Amino acid sequence: METITSRKNALVRRAADLSRAQARKEAGAFLCEGARLCADAAESGLNIREAFFTEKAQEKYAPYVQAIQKRAAASYGISEPVAALLSDTKASQGVYCVCDLPAAPPLLRFLERPAKGHGLCLERIQDPANLGTVLRTAEALGVETLLLCGEGCDPFSPKALRGGMGAAFRLRLYHLPSLAEAAPQLRKAGWRLLAAVPDADAEPIVALDFSRPTLLAVGNEGAGLLPASIAACDGRVTIPMRGRAESLNASASAAILLWEMMREGAEHDG
Repeated sequence: METITSRKNALVRRAADLSRAQARKEAGAFLCEGARLCADAAESGLNIREAFFTEKAQEKYAPYVQAIQKRAAASYGISEPVAALLSDTKASQGVYCVCDLPAAPPLLRFLERPAKGHGLCLERIQDPANLGTVLRTAEALGVETLLLCGEGCDPFSPKALRGGMGAAFRLRLYHLPSLAEAAPQLRKAGWRLLAAVPDADAEPIVALDFSRPTLLAVGNEGAGLLPASIAACDGRVTIPMRGRAESLNASASAAILLWEMMREGAEHDG
């Protein structure tokens, strides 16, 4: 396996540049960091263009490295200075891979398909760590449909990937320019749309019946859902809170809301 020692190497420079959203879009690829996460990408069936390993990583994480190499089109050893250029963390494990971005699932086909199960709409989420955590929670709870609405952060950014622990590799993520504009078509397909808001006069999530297909909309960390999106929904829901805090952050809110929705849905399915 060839070892790259120069930080000016073209392959390394292109891989490092994938920390930028625009570079990921142009290349149709993203950079994955960490032994477990890169092995997860391989196990999930993603196409791995290049894999990079430090000498220490090849020894310490040998089973992960072997699994990654089996899927990678090309593998390279790298020096510690080169690893530092690729790393987005303070304590790098020395394992990286460049993967093709998964093909976006066809939105039109989804919009025309009869509603089934429950789903989550995330509107303009700006914090990649929050987004990753929500995706990880959604996968763990068995959420089948995830809509990313408006201009939000990239689920394949380094921080979102780490927060999601590979959830983005396996979930079908649909991108909607506008939840409000898509609402009539979603409703026609059989979805009930509920807006999550921190309003005391909204319906408590624990009081709702989730026996029918439901899309739960969660908004931006600071501003919440757009007024037009709230107005386009069939109802507003909130998390009853007894403490002094007025609201929760997006990932905490989504976790509670999703748990309640999926718990109720499972009870009705049973």
